[in-house]
Amino acid sequence: MPQGAFPIVFATGIRATVAFYEQLGFESFFQFPAKGEPGYVGMRRGPAELGVVDASWPAEQYGRPLGSGPRFEMFVYVDDVDEVVTRLRESAPVLREPADMPWGERIAYVGDPDDNPVALAAPIARLRPG
Repeated sequence: MPQGAFPIVFATGIRATVAFYEQLGFESFFQFPAKGEPGYVGMRRGPAELGVVDASWPAEQYGRPLGSGPRFEMFVYVDDVDEVVTRLRESAPVLREPADMPWGERIAYVGDPDDNPVALAAPIARLRPG
């Protein structure tokens, strides 16, 4: 049986969305068409993959209108949540400032170019009892 699955991001501006995810360490590995304005871009970050496709795709391919509001949430692990939020602050809206969660992660939320929430997370360094 074939293995693999990945999310598809519906983007109103493919190049802007690709540039945003590149800031989080994703790299483009496939573009269609190969030259000119892309209609689809495949991206990778380690073993994780995602596709970025023009927002017209749902209507053209299976007759469904693109929803409004957040259409998905991306969850991305980073080395330093605060540093990434600081770096992205000028180009992406910060939806929630970094905060420590009771389950042991530090998390913040930023918006991608289509205002979908992107969680940035890192494990909290636990203090050992004295």
